[in-house]
Amino acid sequence: MLPVKGTASHEETRDGFRFRGGHAALDLTATLTGRLKEAQRDLFAGPEDVVRWLWAAGFECVQNVPDDHLLDSARLLREAIYILTMGRIMGQVPPARERTVLNDIARLPAAAPEFDSDGSARLCGDAGALLAFIAREAVLLLGGEMADRVRQCEGEGCAIVFLDTSRSGDRRWCSMAACGNRHKVAAFRQRKRKP
Repeated sequence: MLPVKGTASHEETRDGFRFRGGHAALDLTATLTGRLKEAQRDLFAGPEDVVRWLWAAGFECVQNVPDDHLLDSARLLREAIYILTMGRIMGQVPPARERTVLNDIARLPAAAPEFDSDGSARLCGDAGALLAFIAREAVLLLGGEMADRVRQCEGEGCAIVFLDTSRSGDRRWCSMAACGNRHKVAAFRQRKRKP
């Protein structure tokens, strides 16, 4: 994925959104929380939230008036990426509906990279063009060499998907500080209980 100006922050939570996927397309799927629980929460409550997420993800979004079409597109793209990612992880044939959604959005005019005056690359565009860029990146990820490195977090109740860029390729959690730490604490407590 293009290193975008402003995405150097390694903070896992920015402006109320989780960024543990290591890839913008995978991070987008985390905007629906509680996927494995009865109560889910859509962090895209309104179109302005899509624009907020794009800024938090490091994109320079110049959307003037967010509308319901943007909200619908972002939600459709998010769910298509999640379903296709989970299918890829489980070795399933990609479902036609989600493939169509992803491909249709990827075909839209996308934000183009620009070479900035400070020598860095950046993407700047309206929210729709940035979503199209993310869709293209999702196609390249899920259909490319790194597809076998996409994982679902093994943390109890966690549905976050991430790109495993570890050298050994055996990363298990979306975050060592969150799910990995909870696992270690639970394992420690279990060992302490045993006589």
